[in-house]
Amino acid sequence: MERALCEPEWLARTYAMKKRQWVMCHGEGPVVAAAIHDGHDISVEVAQRLAIDDTRRLREEDPVTYRMTSTADNRITVTASRFLVDFNRPREKAVYRTPEDAWGMQVWREPPTPEMIDHSLAIYDRFYRELFDYLKVLQERYGRFVVLDLHSYNHRRDGPDAPPEDPERNPDVNIGTATLRDRPRWEDLIERVLADMRGFDYFGRRLDVRENVKFKGGYMAEWIHRNFEGSACVFSVEFKKFFMDEWTGNVDLVQVERLHTLLKCTIPGIEASLIRMGVKI
Repeated sequence: MERALCEPEWLARTYAMKKRQWVMCHGEGPVVAAAIHDGHDISVEVAQRLAIDDTRRLREEDPVTYRMTSTADNRITVTASRFLVDFNRPREKAVYRTPEDAWGMQVWREPPTPEMIDHSLAIYDRFYRELFDYLKVLQERYGRFVVLDLHSYNHRRDGPDAPPEDPERNPDVNIGTATLRDRPRWEDLIERVLADMRGFDYFGRRLDVRENVKFKGGYMAEWIHRNFEGSACVFSVEFKKFFMDEWTGNVDLVQVERLHTLLKCTIPGIEASLIRMGVKI
């Protein structure tokens, strides 16, 4: 049962989730792959109050990104839905309350109670406490480390039969690095990752890979850069949902596997760059 240690027992019983909301696994090497928006689980109490169904929730989540976390030995996967608590937003915005918080959607049929909000924020606080301890181990072991913060994004918001959004503003892969505080330190590594992705053979074509176009990196990346400045470089990797139908949720697993291979191809370059920075792997 997941709960903050300070929660009253009755609150933990009332809002308990059926399984752990995240898993942080340590492996070998200084690279972490994280999928914090893949989760779809919500509590019964939240489900009863939501105005949106499972399909609409899934559309705003990042399905199958958890599969791509096997890119690295160190993995962070989240099973809780962002509609329960969003770990990629500041604490005051971690529970969606208005349509402006949720892409214009009326999320709630009945607003969440203060107790429900408190419970979601207790989950949020525990996640960040555990994340700090988890990353501290990597910092102490290697000195510097890289986080691949994996996401996906919609590009057909006008409907399944409407034209997709302008590809000039919606690259196949958007790499968010804008929350990095000391970019010159990581410049060579960033350029190597971009070059490896742009040179990758994706079923006979090259993917449109650009930096800080659609997204510049979310709160988790900003938090990591702030708390591990000089030690951490986060790539917020946003895949456009060309590998799936964002309206039905149907996924082309062949394409997903190829995107996983794309991520794997960046690891040798990341490790080589870190070694040049003095990291012992």
